[in-house]
Amino acid sequence: MALFVRVLSIAAVGLAAAAGVAAYTGALDRFFGERIDLGGAELVFEDDFDALDVSAWGPGTRWIAHTPWNGDFGDARFVDPREGFPFTVQDGVLSIEARRDEAGEWESGLLASVDPNGDGFSLSHGYFEMRARFPEGAGTWPAFWLINRNDARTIEVDVVEHYGHEPARYSASLHVWDRQVPENSRSATGHVLVSEGRLYSDFHTYGVAIRPMTIDYYFDGRKVWSQPTPVELGDGTFYMLVDLGLGAGWPIDDAPNPSVMEVDYVKVWRLAAE
Repeated sequence: MALFVRVLSIAAVGLAAAAGVAAYTGALDRFFGERIDLGGAELVFEDDFDALDVSAWGPGTRWIAHTPWNGDFGDARFVDPREGFPFTVQDGVLSIEARRDEAGEWESGLLASVDPNGDGFSLSHGYFEMRARFPEGAGTWPAFWLINRNDARTIEVDVVEHYGHEPARYSASLHVWDRQVPENSRSATGHVLVSEGRLYSDFHTYGVAIRPMTIDYYFDGRKVWSQPTPVELGDGTFYMLVDLGLGAGWPIDDAPNPSVMEVDYVKVWRLAAE
């Protein structure tokens, strides 16, 4: 996102082996992969959205409403929070709304867990999870993702990206963007197949466990994909972003106006030593 163009690069080999995808039928006992084990894990971040603590740029709020590096992406401008837009909270659910303004331009919302000074929540190794329901419609692009960034390179973990024109799947990705030696940059993407429309009718959890050796991706608590942890990470930490984007290079002519992404919670656990 932003500086980092989100592209479906290579379909990495996933738990479905030759197919490179994982398929979800709706019954957890038929879902590929083991269940996430949080035994002994420590809950270190929890936002149940009984209220929303957000400002445009901080400091001192749990979330800011822009990327810390001040870059937009996609076809909707991420705006400062104001009364009733783009964020509202009701009954413990955060709504992020995308809609056209009076000039016909799209506006939407993004949350980041650190500010431009790097203050806020970040963690090196742990399990990051969002429970959410996505808007239906071609052109919508909801996402939950993590960034580790320094002057030399950026590591991006896309826990979930859903492209609205593909209602029967979502994408999970890992990108390493090397600004000093660009040829060392690399990307891998796995696709999780779901029953068409299921991401819109129900809330689901999207998680990732970042460990020293592996990064494991989860849907409704079951592992769907895995990648080796980039050696470039070292002891660096990841901060979180949640947003409702539009486009991602796909047409937005039929995007519903407005579109709303609902988030029940965002939680992070520090995993027990392995």
